Amino acid sequence: MIVLASASPRRQELLKLITEDFKVVPADIDETLPEHITINSAAEYLSVKKALAVAEDFLHDTVIGCDTIVICDNEILGKPSNEDDARRMLIKLSGRSHDVFTGVCIAKEGMTLSFTEATTVTFFELPETAIIDYIKSGSPLDKAGAYGIQDDFIRVYTEGIDGSFDSVMGLPTARLKKMLSKI
Repeated sequence: MIVLASASPRRQELLKLITEDFKVVPADIDETLPEHITINSAAEYLSVKKALAVAEDFLHDTVIGCDTIVICDNEILGKPSNEDDARRMLIKLSGRSHDVFTGVCIAKEGMTLSFTEATTVTFFELPETAIIDYIKSGSPLDKAGAYGIQDDFIRVYTEGIDGSFDSVMGLPTARLKKMLSKI
């Protein structure tokens, strides 16, 4: 059985592209990053922590832990703390490129296999009124970087994606499918 250590509906939707046979058991961990972790390895570090925390209770199952972070100007843009924080992030991302790192860890019977998928996303200018309407929808408040790449608002302002769309959404399905066959 596959166990997804995430409550994200987007990750569940993406995992269904690989298999319908999985269980959702969100990891309850402290997501504070140690000082020695670089921003490029933060998502993978957290994905390993999540997978191992859930794997303790599912020793013979395949546990998948995931984490996605958005980085702009060497700042990790996590989930916004409130609407003002979401507005700040979206203004920062407007009209420029940023990096999205999704870390994935597969844990099974004491073994782990982890990786990071990096994608560069470029936005056109985001009009202030559109940012306000998007925030009022509530959608950006539970997403890293204050946006969901699959949201209509973001899709029409996305100039380009260099990498995996699914990874930006939260789960790099093609690479995960390949790695699952190895464990």
